[in-house]
Amino acid sequence: MSIVDKNNVDDYVDDEICSCMNLDRPKSFFLFAGAGSGKTKSLVTSLNRFQEKNFNRMKLSGQRIAIITFTNVASEEIERRLDYNPLFIVSTIHSFIWELIKDHQLDIKKWLHDNLKIQIEELQEKQRKGSKGTKTANDRISNIEYKTKRIQKLNSITKFSYSPNGENKGVDSLNHSEVINIGVYFLTQKPLLQKILIRKFPFLLIDESQDTNTKLMDAFFKVQSDYSSEFALGLFGDTMQRIYLDGKADLGMNLPTDWAKPIKKMNHRSPNRIIKLINKIRSVVDDQEQLPRTDAREGCVRLFIFPNEIDKKTAENKVVKQMFEITKDLSWGENSDYISLILEHHMAASRIGFENIFSALNPVDKLKTGLWEGSLPELKFFTQIILPIAIARDNNDQFIITSIVKKYSPLLIKKTMRSSTNQLKQLKLANAAMKKLLSLWDDRKEPTGNDILQCVAQSKLFDIPGSLTPLIIPETIQKCNETNESVSNSEKGAGDPELDAWRLCLSSNFSQFKAYESYISEQTNFRTHQGVKGLEFPNVMVIIDDHDSRGKTFNYEKLFGAKERTVDEIKNEKEGRDSSISRTRRLFYVTCSRAEKSLAIVAYTAEPEKVKKHVLQEGWFGEDEIEIL
Repeated sequence: MSIVDKNNVDDYVDDEICSCMNLDRPKSFFLFAGAGSGKTKSLVTSLNRFQEKNFNRMKLSGQRIAIITFTNVASEEIERRLDYNPLFIVSTIHSFIWELIKDHQLDIKKWLHDNLKIQIEELQEKQRKGSKGTKTANDRISNIEYKTKRIQKLNSITKFSYSPNGENKGVDSLNHSEVINIGVYFLTQKPLLQKILIRKFPFLLIDESQDTNTKLMDAFFKVQSDYSSEFALGLFGDTMQRIYLDGKADLGMNLPTDWAKPIKKMNHRSPNRIIKLINKIRSVVDDQEQLPRTDAREGCVRLFIFPNEIDKKTAENKVVKQMFEITKDLSWGENSDYISLILEHHMAASRIGFENIFSALNPVDKLKTGLWEGSLPELKFFTQIILPIAIARDNNDQFIITSIVKKYSPLLIKKTMRSSTNQLKQLKLANAAMKKLLSLWDDRKEPTGNDILQCVAQSKLFDIPGSLTPLIIPETIQKCNETNESVSNSEKGAGDPELDAWRLCLSSNFSQFKAYESYISEQTNFRTHQGVKGLEFPNVMVIIDDHDSRGKTFNYEKLFGAKERTVDEIKNEKEGRDSSISRTRRLFYVTCSRAEKSLAIVAYTAEPEKVKKHVLQEGWFGEDEIEIL
């Protein structure tokens, strides 16, 4: 077999998918596509071939092909590679379901009413059986009150709203979970919605299908089964890359006999050594084994084992230096062009330097999601307005500072300037306010978030986010503070958990806000294990640290042999049932398979020798690839 033929052994897959996408005889399929196999390439190739043959026919019928992806980034990438062809609707799962159900407002209202009643009854039953006076009981009371009020407000709502990328806090807003559950109910119980779906979309293609909500996948399976001559599903995925708990665990198993089941065998991304490693990691799960390209480099894998007590920033810097010595790749050297994969966001917070912001806001459920999405308006005030000003100050760039003031300051907006009888006075006010703000950094001082908030509030240079206004200290109280006079808690606005969180957050030095922004905007080397699925990087450092992660979903210490597994855990893995160990194995597979050139795994553990012995027994690494430091 020639080199070209061998590297292209999976080309038949594109042909098979194209044959399934036949408008006269639609056929559903599940494409197994492991890490680096070119799944997106097959998706795009098949769709381009389809539109060449069927564009006019689809246009006349008013139909389109729907492609569901897991993230906005993936959606944008597929749209770009399809040249934004109007024949294809590419969206995330939540966006797709909302577009499907949003015109059925009365049905949505009825579902919400019935669902809230069921939830209230379940909570009341637990309240009757549970202990009174506990935090859990009090939380249930609050939950019952909230849901009861929501039912009472339903009649006044004429139209529900939903934003896939927003916080959905309004009275008329649906949350992410509700949109999915309503979609599941409508698709399984309402024939009209089923018919709307198949009339619009003869084919529904689902990327990363193993992580798509199980109930929703089952609903799609039902529609396909009921309308198999008019509607087909195309699933792209790999069960070994399922990392979310609500994904379909048995996807690809027990499929109807008339489904096509093509398999991609090649890994076009990773070098030989990394493919050998990930094949070994998944070998206890299934018999899927990837092949490297004939022109693949050998690649480099190293495991560095450290005790838990070591200074971790120092340890990881040492690993970077050692990887440079081993590979002679400047990405591990002066270019610092490698990615560090961490288990939890707070591990980045401690390494990059915004731990106070994290520890303040992360415990508050209402703030947690926005914190890691970078969508909290209160933090955006500091990262999108104040931070650019501080950077421009350092660069002595008065033009940028003036531009920001003109754009955001209520002192200079067009409405204010038009209504002002003395525009020069307004300019002077804005100039004085900006000088006062910039003076906070004089003499190499570093202000806190609260210093900035109080300064901006008093000068009215910028509008303060509404939720922070209770924290603005009136000048009279501020003077009392400065003279150490007592100020009551009520005057300070204490007692509200959310306000307390913001108060603690604002005690952070401004450098923490700068570090937070660099992480959220992916300007640092750090990403989470879960956040890189579908991505690839030349050089990867996987940081394994159960002690620091504080989570219970994954357990690397048991996977790596540092802790004993229970009898039930051993039994579950043998019988293919999900457990913290099987979840950890899948996550380990995903992280290791991101690397295109070299891979460094940094394991912190209480039992370094046990870890070394276990990974050698597993055959993951050779003796010369492991260092205990």
